Amino acid sequence: MSAGDRALYWAYRLGAEVTRPIPPRLALPVARGIARGLRHVLPSRRAQVARNLERIIGPLPEAEQESRIARTFENYGRYWYELFRLPSEEPDGLRSRLVADGYEHVEKALAAGRGAIVALPHVGGWDFAGAWFVAQGLPLTVVVEPVEPPELFAWFVEQRTSLGMEVVPLGSDAGALVARALAENRVVALLCDRDLTGDGVTVDFFGESTTMPGGPALLALRTGAPLLPAAVYFEKGEMHTGLVQPPIAAERLGRVRDDVGRVTQDLAGRFEHLIRAEPEQWFVLQPNWPSDRP
Repeated sequence: MSAGDRALYWAYRLGAEVTRPIPPRLALPVARGIARGLRHVLPSRRAQVARNLERIIGPLPEAEQESRIARTFENYGRYWYELFRLPSEEPDGLRSRLVADGYEHVEKALAAGRGAIVALPHVGGWDFAGAWFVAQGLPLTVVVEPVEPPELFAWFVEQRTSLGMEVVPLGSDAGALVARALAENRVVALLCDRDLTGDGVTVDFFGESTTMPGGPALLALRTGAPLLPAAVYFEKGEMHTGLVQPPIAAERLGRVRDDVGRVTQDLAGRFEHLIRAEPEQWFVLQPNWPSDRP
């Protein structure tokens, strides 16, 4: 492990150890404040947030743009704060802090016996949502992006596994493992608003062409499991609001390639709706469109 990787690893570990024993009323404002300040030392991330906001909302006066950028970083700080604290949370506390609208779509999917594909953008508290699902007594499988160094990735996997999630690393065998989870009538949660592998499906997303993963659409087409767009938003205090939309139509109409493209474009449109509800809670800080890249 390089010196930089070692520092990153221990920064996350220290953040978790320091955060857990401190009462939320004290720790959360500190986490938000630290993250707010990071916008000044991470100029490329700040610029990406600015571009994202302009795509979602349109051109903004300078003062309003700066305020929205600051709120985005603050909310991102809350995301990490909650992730650090989740292993020490009690199930009753988790259940009481999220109100889920549309949860009946998940229940209906599981009653049909084919599992449920919950597709999420990087909005709000998606890890909190995963812990909430487990607290409901539901079997949950999550697909996660490998990160460097490997020791840090192993720690993230340990964090989520300790909450009761089955963790599948994104890779060549992820599709088969997720298909098996659906066959076992599990809920599968996929963060899929970013094309991490570079071989995704071309879509129109906020009026500009980019790519998104085709895996969720392909899974729905092949397994018959309902594809449910969803998001979990931060509310005041420690509360959250979850929204599960009705399933996307995922029937075979022609060639698999065409069907995957159609369903993925429908998913991109649903994500636009979910992101527009809270633009400052969308945490895509890396280039996401071709025009974002040099």
